Amino acid sequence: MIYTTAIFDLDGTLLDTLDDIADSVNATMAHFGFPARTRDEVRSFVGNGAVNLIRRCVGEAEKFDEILTFYDKYYTDHSLIKTAPYPGITEMLGELTRREIKLAVVSNKQDAAVKKLVRRFFDNYISVAIGERRTVRKKPAPDTVITAMDELCSLNYECVYIGDSDVDIMTAKNSEMDCISVSWGFRSRNFLLEHGASKIIDRPQELARIFR
Repeated sequence: MIYTTAIFDLDGTLLDTLDDIADSVNATMAHFGFPARTRDEVRSFVGNGAVNLIRRCVGEAEKFDEILTFYDKYYTDHSLIKTAPYPGITEMLGELTRREIKLAVVSNKQDAAVKKLVRRFFDNYISVAIGERRTVRKKPAPDTVITAMDELCSLNYECVYIGDSDVDIMTAKNSEMDCISVSWGFRSRNFLLEHGASKIIDRPQELARIFR
């Protein structure tokens, strides 16, 4: 298959954001008097957006909306403390850009944070960055991916979705496009295989061979 377009997940795929997310979760927990969560717990909670992340941390707590609002603002303000691209990511995006592959990010992270992070790290490469908005269905629904395709003037058969989780595998399926899973992110290779991954890569450089 000849692809013209790569649509990426963000957390665990392009950026290692786990420490900033965990720190923001625990700042929120401390503010509202909940016990701290471990890094591994937070790792297992991410992937389905901030609402589900905080729900998994506090359950059916009173003032849930207030807790979520605090987390959203705290994370947006503290999302660049420890976050960085995984090794080889910037070089891979540069190579795809030189080959005139169209690039986008579609994430379940808050839309403001997605745009902020993409501007900070990938502004020279990625032209479309879409995150979670409460009025639009999030992944694995195809809505945000369809929006990205429309903005890039791409069709699903010429796109591939690249991510690190089961949510990304289902997102690609629901968007009727191929999926490439990455093993360096928040989920293990075995987890990805158990959840239907058909192609897994271990290094960003491998993408360059796919987009020949």
